[in-house]
Amino acid sequence: MIRRVLRALDWRIALPAIVLYVAGVVLVWSSTRGQVGDTGAYLSRQIGYGVAGLVLMVALACVSRWSLRAWSVPVYVVACLGVALVLTPLGVTVNGSRSWLGLAGLQFQPSEPAKLALVLALAALFGSPADAPGRSPAARLPAALGIAAVPVGLVMLQPDLGTALILGAITAGMLVLAGVPWRWITLLAVGAAGAGVLAWWLRLLKPHQVERLLSFADPQADPQGSGYNALQALETVGSGGLTGRGLFRGDQTGGHFVPEQHTDFIFTVAGEELGFLGAALLLVLLWAIMWRGLQIAMRAGSPYERLVAGGIVCWFAAQSAINVGMVLGLAPVVGVPLPLLSYGGSATLTCLAAAGILMAMRPQGRLGEVGGVSGLPAGGRAWPAG
Repeated sequence: MIRRVLRALDWRIALPAIVLYVAGVVLVWSSTRGQVGDTGAYLSRQIGYGVAGLVLMVALACVSRWSLRAWSVPVYVVACLGVALVLTPLGVTVNGSRSWLGLAGLQFQPSEPAKLALVLALAALFGSPADAPGRSPAARLPAALGIAAVPVGLVMLQPDLGTALILGAITAGMLVLAGVPWRWITLLAVGAAGAGVLAWWLRLLKPHQVERLLSFADPQADPQGSGYNALQALETVGSGGLTGRGLFRGDQTGGHFVPEQHTDFIFTVAGEELGFLGAALLLVLLWAIMWRGLQIAMRAGSPYERLVAGGIVCWFAAQSAINVGMVLGLAPVVGVPLPLLSYGGSATLTCLAAAGILMAMRPQGRLGEVGGVSGLPAGGRAWPAG
C-alpha cells in the first residue's frame, strides 16, 4: 500500500510544496514571536494546518481523476454556499472585510477553497467533448461566466478585492486554455476594465480600497497612513541585501513594523532575513511547482485534466505575482497570501489540496487507476450537458 501511495506522488510537486510549507512555518514563527501576548499560537496553528494539509495532499494525489471530476459540481456548490454564509450573522469581520466564518473558536475563510472549486467547476464545464452541437468553447462561455460570477460577486460584497482579482485571473486563464476565441476574451477584458472605471466613477469601492489604489500611485503622499504598508514592506524586503540578516535577526521583522507580516507580507520576512538569494530560492520553488503543472497540462490525456492542471497554475501564478508585486511596490496592496508560505489555515489547506489534485492529473501514478479503479468510466462527465 505504501509503495502504491508513493507511486501516486509526483515528487517534483510534493517536495517543493513541503519545503515551501516548512519555510513558511519558520518565517511565520519569526514574524510573530515577541508580539504582545504571543504564546506561540500562530506557530502551533500553522503546524497543525500544515499537517492536516499534507495528509489531504497525499489523499487527493491518490484519487482517480474521474472521482475528482464527479465531485466538481458538489464542491463548487458547497464552496459558494460557504462564501455566502460569511454575509450572514455567522460572518466575522477582520480588517474591514467580512470574509471569515467563526466556528468553535476558529476562523475559516471560505473564499480560499472557492478558488479551487472554481478551477474544478470550469474544468468540468469545458472538459466534456466539444464536437457535440452547441458545445463549442464559445457556446459554453455564458455558462462559464455565470459560474465565475457567483463567487466573484459574493466576494466583492464582503468586500475582498484581492480574492476577486484572483478569481478573475483564474477564469481568464481557463477561458484561454479552453479555446474560447480571442475576440470574446478581448471583449471581456475591455468590459472588465470599463466596469472598474465605472465603479471608480460611481464611488462603488469602499474607502479603504480607494486609499490603497491611490497610495499605489504615490505612497509618499501619506507615508503614515495609506502608504505606510507599501513603504515599510519595500524597506523591509530590501534591507536583507544579498544574503540576509539571518533567521530571527531582522530588525524590521523583530520590530513588527510591517502590518500583517505573517500573512500578506510574509515575503518581506524572507527578503530581510534570507536576503535576495533566499527569497529568490523560494520563488524558484514556487516556479518549479507551476512548471511541473504546465508539463502535466501539456501531456494531459483529456481536456479535463489539462484544464484542472492549467487552472491551478494560473491561480498560483496570479496570486504569487500580485503578492510579490505589492511587496515590491509593483502592484497595489490588495491583501492576497503567498501560496504555501503565508500564515492561514484556509489558504494552507487549499494550496496543499491543490498540489495533491495537480499530482492526480498526471497521466500515470494515480492510486485509483494503478489498481484499475476509477470513480467514472473514461469519457465520464461531471457537468450536465446542455
